Amino acid sequence: MTCFWIEIEPSSGFRSTAGNGVSARVGGRAVLVGSPKFLGSRQVELDSAQATLEQVATTGATPLLVAVDGSLAGVIAVADTVKPDSEAAIRRLRQMGLEVWMLTGDNRLTAEAIAKQVGIEHVLWEIPPDGKASAIRSLQDRGRRVAMVGDGINDAPALAQADLGIAIGTGTDVAIEASDITLIRGELAGVEKALALSRKTMRVIRQNLFWAFAYNALGIPVAAGVLYPFTGWLLSPVLASAAMALSSVSVVSNSLRLRQVKSQK
Repeated sequence: MTCFWIEIEPSSGFRSTAGNGVSARVGGRAVLVGSPKFLGSRQVELDSAQATLEQVATTGATPLLVAVDGSLAGVIAVADTVKPDSEAAIRRLRQMGLEVWMLTGDNRLTAEAIAKQVGIEHVLWEIPPDGKASAIRSLQDRGRRVAMVGDGINDAPALAQADLGIAIGTGTDVAIEASDITLIRGELAGVEKALALSRKTMRVIRQNLFWAFAYNALGIPVAAGVLYPFTGWLLSPVLASAAMALSSVSVVSNSLRLRQVKSQK
């Protein structure tokens, strides 16, 4: 086995522009690494790289550019691997009647390529790190109730802004603290299961309230003797206690059905 050692000269004057790129001096030369927008704002000529940028973006990767002393030096393709279960999970969310949106800082071509892979129709691209919360607020202003799924530091404001914040358990502590629900496993399928369980829970709560009210609305007047002047019927203490126990048993039994909830395959 052959090993190669590369000596990297120390940098100075390092500066980071959130969501755009970094700059520094390395070996006495000015180096820029970042998005095409970032390098363009520094007057770096990008025409020669347009074809490469489009090719990289259409594969679902994010192109980063490197410039040395104001001249373009290279293109780096960075890509997140789409998890195998993502497409199926998003399909099930849509079957639940939900609109699925993707908020990303990537450019339009990259965002649309990834969205096409997993079946997402609504995409907002080139969202800055501090812009996700504003994007969610915009959806809420249009009358939508929004659930946000995220795992990064930049996602925390959006998770707090959303009507329902869902953090991936493998993400940052800040995102977890800002969320309402934390998924222990880092699988998107957990979102569908959490929402399905929430809907089922609310349905069971409404059913329990109905039956509890029905039992009391019927049992209390009878126990008070409202039927006695007309029929001579009185509710014996034995039957009254049995009815109360039956009410509790029915509520508990109905609630236990939640143990049977499973995500769809």
